[in-house]
Amino acid sequence: MKITYFDHSSTTPVDKKVLKEMLPYFSDDFGNASSLHSLGRMAAKAVEKSRVCVANFLNCSSDEIIFTSGSTESNNIVIKGIIKALDGKKKHIITSAIEHDSILEPYADLKKQGIEVTYIPVKGNGVVDIESLKKAIKKETILVSIMYANNEVGSIQPIAEIGKLLSKINHKIYFHTDATQAVNALPCDVKKLGVDYLSLSGHKIYGPKGVGALFVKSGSPLKALQLGGHQEKNLRSGTYNVPGIVGLGRAVELVEKDREKNNKKIDKLRKILIEKVLKNIPDTVLNTDILNALPSHAHFSFMGTEGESIMLALDFKGIEVSTGSACASGSLEPSGTLLAMGIKPETAHGSIRFSLGKENTIEDVDRVIKYLPGIISKFRKMNPLYKK
Repeated sequence: MKITYFDHSSTTPVDKKVLKEMLPYFSDDFGNASSLHSLGRMAAKAVEKSRVCVANFLNCSSDEIIFTSGSTESNNIVIKGIIKALDGKKKHIITSAIEHDSILEPYADLKKQGIEVTYIPVKGNGVVDIESLKKAIKKETILVSIMYANNEVGSIQPIAEIGKLLSKINHKIYFHTDATQAVNALPCDVKKLGVDYLSLSGHKIYGPKGVGALFVKSGSPLKALQLGGHQEKNLRSGTYNVPGIVGLGRAVELVEKDREKNNKKIDKLRKILIEKVLKNIPDTVLNTDILNALPSHAHFSFMGTEGESIMLALDFKGIEVSTGSACASGSLEPSGTLLAMGIKPETAHGSIRFSLGKENTIEDVDRVIKYLPGIISKFRKMNPLYKK
């Protein structure tokens, strides 16, 4: 059966150019990058080459790049590592109501430990309310963590504006952004963004799974969460995932090279998809504000339906979509992001996220329109509470 993939926000296929770069390090050049012999030095050289690639992409020093297993680990290292480094000080930390669980859950854990946490609300379009952020800042505030782009509706956050705001506060507030969803579509110059820490993952940018990077601005506090090795300046112990790191380096190079071209193609397809869905399926709400969102995202609520059922029905036709974050796909609770945007629970339950990628075509969009209207109609007829 033909597979039509519209879940790039969850993960992306590995680009063939990335895979080609990685392959030797699974077999012929298999050395441990921490070993001092020739095979080890060869692996270490490949790791450092990729470190430079990531640093160039973020416009920072290669000494400021820490390789991790992905953004979930990077986010945890930042949030918990800062608290550990600043032990003994009264602490207040700030985040938004629409963050990924790898931010929200560490914050919730710290709250249980007595750390004061403030969750900034978002407006109806899923964008952080800057005025609320200003009001939340205290003399005890040590960290603000706001995602660059939301993984569900694609809303882009004003990271550079927040960075400028925090730079004017009369005490140092460290600023972290989870840029996982943003890297494909948005510039990630850490100097222009004004961040002290930035997280990214390989598998969201046509690179391999299980590898990511964390930017740590020189001089920013951080303590390791795991011990037992001396890799990555003692901040992230563990044997180097050399093939993954090599793939990540190549992936960011390709993002930089092809971003403008890919954005234009994806945005054009996204507009066609939205137009056809809204035209062919009445009583549908578009939750993505396309004027301030990633070009890849189109998030809909289909009134009188249930998102999981729609997703499974589309999957039966070979069309892969999502109800939201893949990390929380097992939850029956309505999306916290949609609720934070003011969307009613019954509307949120009938939601589907389409996230487009560089390999999608107009034929893929046409396949969706071939099946989706009938699926929605079928489920609405089964719902005695639905009224046209």
